[in-house]
Amino acid sequence: MLRLRPYKTCDAKAIVTWTDNERDFRKWSADRYDHYPISAADMNSYYAQFADKDDHFEMTAFDESGIAGHLIMRFIDENKSNLHFGFVIIDPAKRGKGYGKQMLELAIKYGFEILKADKITLGVYANNPGAIKCYKAVGFKETDTDKEEYFHVFNEDWKRISMEIVK
Repeated sequence: MLRLRPYKTCDAKAIVTWTDNERDFRKWSADRYDHYPISAADMNSYYAQFADKDDHFEMTAFDESGIAGHLIMRFIDENKSNLHFGFVIIDPAKRGKGYGKQMLELAIKYGFEILKADKITLGVYANNPGAIKCYKAVGFKETDTDKEEYFHVFNEDWKRISMEIVK
């Protein structure tokens, strides 16, 4: 059974191994890190900047075999009603087995029931169809379809799709 708990610094050792190329790494982390690959220390250093904030939550999904997934949740408004998911990743050995969907369902429940959010948003690149399918499977819908946003990555323009789920 998959469960969700706050991230621990020891989780980084596994999470940083879950992408084996920079293209997949950027689909997961966008431009938040200035180099690839990152180390566990890099990840923990990045998260340390949010340690004293009450609007940023790093989470880890785990089961009886160990950690299986990771994501962050952060409020994007002063009223703490709009929560944004980011850094959503599943251990590659567990992909295609429902872990992503289960982790997102747990995170959505946590966001609405514990954090009392009214809306949860996320961004995903159009070149990541597996992630888009997973987000839609748990109820996320595309938004801002009239406003296209692109990020320049590897001399390419990657379209960013905004998605949301409302309580």
